[in-house]
Amino acid sequence: MTDYAARRRMMVDTQVRPSDVTKFPIIDAMLNIPRELFVPDQAREAAYAEEHIALDGGRVVLDARTLAKMLDALEIGSEDLVLDIGAGLGYSSAVIARMAQAVVMVEEDETMAGEAQTALSGAGVDNVIVQTGALGEGASEHGPYDVIIVEGGVERLPDAIEAQLKDGGRIACIFVTGNLGEVRTGLKIDGAISWRYAFNTAAPVLPGFVAEREFSL
Repeated sequence: MTDYAARRRMMVDTQVRPSDVTKFPIIDAMLNIPRELFVPDQAREAAYAEEHIALDGGRVVLDARTLAKMLDALEIGSEDLVLDIGAGLGYSSAVIARMAQAVVMVEEDETMAGEAQTALSGAGVDNVIVQTGALGEGASEHGPYDVIIVEGGVERLPDAIEAQLKDGGRIACIFVTGNLGEVRTGLKIDGAISWRYAFNTAAPVLPGFVAEREFSL
């Protein structure tokens, strides 16, 4: 029988802590959320590998290092309302739910959203709202949000997402150009987001976050 608890500890000790992520709430959440419940059944043995885990439709579950470093940069607090966009089967939302007051998870794939709800319930997570809808539209009815995290590549951040971030709120995205990507964190002040570089990584671009292509003759 697989000892997933031991694998969780190894993930934290070999992927998270060496990446200079030492905040207790992040470490605690990643040690306690059973990642194997939030990946496709056929990928459970690879749930704690140092790589993104493939989902249907070209989507991924972000690797633990990337997620941990994004959360570290966002400084999520116990009173925060967090919008988690493109959370797939819900792993990131489950982790964030241990750190925040509540999470609104948006997933446009109805099957994934349903499986996420089942996994969250199975893990005893009761402060996540799973909303099915277009990723690029967010979930304005529950906002505005203290924190927004986008679980995939971004070529263009939709105006609708920017509008749902509170003034003084924080956002983290993986901005992608070609095969290269970098995480940037943003702070919204007086209605505008100022961005700063955090670290390099890459992920498939999410539906609704693709830049419009310009064609010329």
